[in-house]
Amino acid sequence: MKITREDVLRVAELAHLGLSADEVETYQKQLDAILSYVDKLNELDVSNIEPMAQVLYAAKPDDSSAAPTQESHPELREDVLRPCDVSDAILSQAADSAKPFFRVPKVIER
Repeated sequence: MKITREDVLRVAELAHLGLSADEVETYQKQLDAILSYVDKLNELDVSNIEPMAQVLYAAKPDDSSAAPTQESHPELREDVLRPCDVSDAILSQAADSAKPFFRVPKVIER
């Protein structure tokens, strides 16, 4: 896949970026290299690779061993709901706020 100058300019426009001619050329080469690499990855045969839900070892369904536990993987923790009431403290430090929001200058003109 070849990234064109127009593609780079379109992305820059969507991101509200003003790019110099040198930057357009640089980003065109970089984006093209990234997409070429992704194309190479798409050539890999992953049909025999099981999808992963996490990066730690998990017992296979046909395995008689137990699934990972907190004892065997202490980095795994229970999801526990905890209150997080920091909005007042954070908003009090903002230059301009109107509870419960930060007020910012308008940036979208289109």
